[in-house]
Amino acid sequence: MAKESRLESRRRRHARVRRKVSGTAERPRLNVFRSLRHIYAQVIDDSTGQTLVSASTLDKELRDAMGELAVQEQAKAVGKAVAERARAKGIEQVIFDRGGYPYHGRIKALAEGSREGGLVF
Repeated sequence: MAKESRLESRRRRHARVRRKVSGTAERPRLNVFRSLRHIYAQVIDDSTGQTLVSASTLDKELRDAMGELAVQEQAKAVGKAVAERARAKGIEQVIFDRGGYPYHGRIKALAEGSREGGLVF
Protein backbone atom coordinates (compact mmCIF):
# COMPACT_ATOMS: atom_id res chain seq x y z
CA MET A 1 0.00 0.00 0.00
CA ALA A 2 1.35 3.40 -0.99
CA LYS A 3 2.04 6.08 1.57
CA GLU A 4 -0.73 8.65 1.92
CA SER A 5 0.21 12.10 0.62
CA ARG A 6 -0.03 15.26 2.71
CA LEU A 7 -2.99 16.47 0.66
CA GLU A 8 -4.86 13.18 1.12
CA SER A 9 -4.15 13.24 4.86
CA ARG A 10 -5.40 16.82 5.17
CA ARG A 11 -8.57 16.05 3.21
CA ARG A 12 -9.23 13.00 5.38
CA ARG A 13 -8.79 15.05 8.58
CA HIS A 14 -11.02 17.82 7.21
CA ALA A 15 -13.75 15.34 6.22
CA ARG A 16 -13.63 13.79 9.69
CA VAL A 17 -14.07 17.19 11.36
CA ARG A 18 -16.78 18.27 8.89
CA ARG A 19 -18.91 15.27 9.84
CA LYS A 20 -19.31 16.88 13.27
CA VAL A 21 -18.91 20.63 12.60
CA SER A 22 -21.59 22.55 10.75
CA GLY A 23 -22.29 26.27 10.68
CA THR A 24 -25.76 27.64 11.36
CA ALA A 25 -27.35 31.03 10.78
CA GLU A 26 -26.76 31.91 14.45
CA ARG A 27 -23.19 30.59 14.52
CA PRO A 28 -21.67 30.21 11.03
CA ARG A 29 -18.45 28.37 10.26
CA LEU A 30 -15.17 30.25 9.72
CA ASN A 31 -13.40 28.11 7.12
CA VAL A 32 -9.70 28.50 6.28
CA PHE A 33 -7.86 27.40 3.15
CA ARG A 34 -4.11 27.75 2.84
CA SER A 35 -2.11 27.52 -0.36
CA LEU A 36 1.64 27.93 -0.68
CA ARG A 37 1.35 31.65 -1.46
CA HIS A 38 -2.04 32.77 -0.19
CA ILE A 39 -4.55 32.24 2.60
CA TYR A 40 -8.33 32.45 2.30
CA ALA A 41 -11.05 32.70 4.96
CA GLN A 42 -14.82 32.41 4.55
CA VAL A 43 -17.73 32.63 6.96
CA ILE A 44 -20.26 30.04 5.78
CA ASP A 45 -23.85 29.28 6.76
CA ASP A 46 -24.06 25.54 6.06
CA SER A 47 -27.84 25.38 6.52
CA THR A 48 -28.32 27.47 3.34
CA GLY A 49 -24.95 26.70 1.75
CA GLN A 50 -24.07 30.38 1.40
CA THR A 51 -20.81 32.20 1.96
CA LEU A 52 -21.69 35.22 4.08
CA VAL A 53 -18.28 36.93 4.23
CA SER A 54 -14.85 36.23 2.80
CA ALA A 55 -11.34 37.66 2.79
CA SER A 56 -8.01 36.60 1.35
CA THR A 57 -4.55 37.85 0.54
CA LEU A 58 -5.82 38.39 -3.02
CA ASP A 59 -8.55 40.91 -2.03
CA LYS A 60 -8.19 44.26 -3.73
CA GLU A 61 -8.34 46.13 -0.39
CA LEU A 62 -5.67 43.93 1.20
CA ARG A 63 -3.41 43.18 -1.76
CA ASP A 64 -1.45 46.45 -1.61
CA ALA A 65 -0.47 45.99 2.05
CA MET A 66 0.49 42.33 1.61
CA GLY A 67 3.68 42.88 -0.40
CA GLU A 68 5.97 43.84 2.45
CA LEU A 69 4.43 41.69 5.21
CA ALA A 70 5.65 38.29 6.37
CA VAL A 71 3.26 35.38 5.71
CA GLN A 72 2.05 35.17 9.33
CA GLU A 73 1.38 38.91 9.36
CA GLN A 74 -0.57 38.51 6.12
CA ALA A 75 -2.67 35.76 7.72
CA LYS A 76 -3.33 37.96 10.76
CA ALA A 77 -4.45 40.82 8.49
CA VAL A 78 -6.81 38.48 6.62
CA GLY A 79 -8.22 37.32 9.97
CA LYS A 80 -8.87 40.91 11.06
CA ALA A 81 -10.46 41.74 7.70
CA VAL A 82 -12.84 38.77 7.78
CA ALA A 83 -13.76 39.62 11.39
CA GLU A 84 -14.53 43.25 10.53
CA ARG A 85 -16.66 42.21 7.55
CA ALA A 86 -18.50 39.62 9.64
CA ARG A 87 -19.21 42.10 12.43
CA ALA A 88 -20.51 44.57 9.85
CA LYS A 89 -23.07 41.90 8.89
CA GLY A 90 -23.99 41.30 12.54
CA ILE A 91 -22.01 38.07 13.02
CA GLU A 92 -20.38 37.91 16.45
CA GLN A 93 -19.83 34.19 17.06
CA VAL A 94 -18.43 31.58 14.68
CA ILE A 95 -17.22 27.99 14.69
CA PHE A 96 -13.57 27.80 13.63
CA ASP A 97 -12.85 25.22 10.92
CA ARG A 98 -9.10 24.92 10.41
CA GLY A 99 -9.63 22.83 7.28
CA GLY A 100 -7.56 19.84 8.40
CA TYR A 101 -4.43 21.97 8.85
CA PRO A 102 -2.52 21.91 12.14
CA TYR A 103 -3.38 24.83 14.46
CA HIS A 104 0.04 26.37 14.00
CA GLY A 105 1.74 29.11 12.00
CA ARG A 106 -0.50 30.88 9.48
CA ILE A 107 -3.68 29.12 10.65
CA LYS A 108 -3.05 30.19 14.25
CA ALA A 109 -2.18 33.75 13.12
CA LEU A 110 -5.45 34.00 11.16
CA ALA A 111 -7.42 32.76 14.18
CA GLU A 112 -5.73 35.26 16.49
CA GLY A 113 -6.32 38.08 13.99
CA SER A 114 -10.01 37.27 13.76
CA ARG A 115 -10.27 37.16 17.56
CA GLU A 116 -8.60 40.59 17.71
CA GLY A 117 -11.14 41.77 15.13
CA GLY A 118 -13.94 40.80 17.50
CA LEU A 119 -15.09 37.30 16.53
CA VAL A 120 -15.76 34.83 19.33
CA PHE A 121 -14.95 31.13 18.97
